[in-house]
Amino acid sequence: MRPAPTLLVLAAAAAFGGFAATAIRDAMQSPAQAAEPAAPALPVPTVAALPTTVDGQALPSLAPMLRRVTPSVVSVQAAQRRQVSPFGNDPFFRRMFPELSQERIARSLGSGVIVDAGNGYVLTNHHVIENADEVSVTLADGRTLEAEFIGSDPDTDVALMRIETRDLVAIPLAADARLEVGDFVVAVGNPFGVGQTVTSGIVSAVGRSNVPGVGFQNFIQTDASINPGNSGGALVNLRGELVGINTASFNPRGSMAGNIGLGFAIPVELARGVMQQLASTGTVRRGTLGIDTQAVDARLAAALGLDEPRGVVVTRVHGDSAAAAAGLRTGDVIVSAGGQRMDDPVSLRNFQGLQPLDTPVVLEVLRDGAPVKVTARLRAQPRDGASYDERLAGATLADLPEAVRRQNPNARGVLVEKIEPGSRAFRNGLREGDYIFAANSGEFRDLAGFRDTLSDGTRQLVLRISRGGRVGNLMME
Repeated sequence: MRPAPTLLVLAAAAAFGGFAATAIRDAMQSPAQAAEPAAPALPVPTVAALPTTVDGQALPSLAPMLRRVTPSVVSVQAAQRRQVSPFGNDPFFRRMFPELSQERIARSLGSGVIVDAGNGYVLTNHHVIENADEVSVTLADGRTLEAEFIGSDPDTDVALMRIETRDLVAIPLAADARLEVGDFVVAVGNPFGVGQTVTSGIVSAVGRSNVPGVGFQNFIQTDASINPGNSGGALVNLRGELVGINTASFNPRGSMAGNIGLGFAIPVELARGVMQQLASTGTVRRGTLGIDTQAVDARLAAALGLDEPRGVVVTRVHGDSAAAAAGLRTGDVIVSAGGQRMDDPVSLRNFQGLQPLDTPVVLEVLRDGAPVKVTARLRAQPRDGASYDERLAGATLADLPEAVRRQNPNARGVLVEKIEPGSRAFRNGLREGDYIFAANSGEFRDLAGFRDTLSDGTRQLVLRISRGGRVGNLMME
């Protein structure tokens, strides 16, 4: 049975609210009743939507800025080729066991930022392309290009690549990238390989230097979502300027568990300095003060007459070092460097590793209980083994990676970064990857200490090395 027409009308009116239903009932009253003033007309239904303007002003949106930024952010694909079997190059083995002679390709994804359209320079993280045999980038417009490796710096996790094509769009680097907690920032990258993604948030902290597993640190912390695959992408301000390179996220359950609001980015000033060195030489050189130090504990603070156990006490000043030239002395307590508080040797090493070469650095020192200011210019140590001793000719030396020192604060010595086959150092038994941590001429923590130890021109030189977990001695002739 169909309902009466009146009921249908009233039911429809009820859907538009009590006022509309009252108006329809009034219109259906008796002729006498209809002589009363007419009720208002039935309102026209509308669709709910946010206004495009408020008081004549357009609502704020990140879209105009992002239209300029996103063409500069690329997806990075790295491939590492490895053979299933070590006998894969043997013709007989390949013929008998073709399935085991095939290559296994490990692939990883990350992000990158075009910072120089003319040269085709792309910044990314070292860990994104580490040990890769092939690297390609996919632009925001879908083009995929092979990338040329220029150089990388594991200690700051910055790498530089080059791509060749037309119509690249570079992101502007912030000229004044000073950030404060609460500043709005936007992260752009390729999280989990899903494609270019934009997230926003604020700066949660600046100057972070306690992130596990990373070398020299001065991170921007942000709550803008940074997930696996965002590494190497852009952190920009609301003007669309690059203020950082997204590097890491923290989650107690592991990075693949996703973002919990703890993301870290390399400040653009640091990335810019590393990029300039990589573009010009392919490597990064760092300066040091040339001192050995130890932390100030409560016992040492009492012995030195300090009010609290903080600072870094100088235990040795190496000859021909920046510290020696500046007048630092054994027993001095460094409490501040470049205006930054120094609490322990790790903070001082981190500070040195982030400074440009030959830049004046003001050190605030307590000497015999009295405050003293000392200005030093950090010096880079030679890397050619022959400059330390002719018996090391052909070896390229380097300080231990900062990530190694962070994992083991007591780590000491220098690394044989490269070695020339057939060279004197090679004939003496040194190999690439060896750690030299002591010699018969003395112990040392770094290149400055190694140089100082060998300065007396010892006639017999025996090196104590670590190779593949084994420790042994090498007689250098």
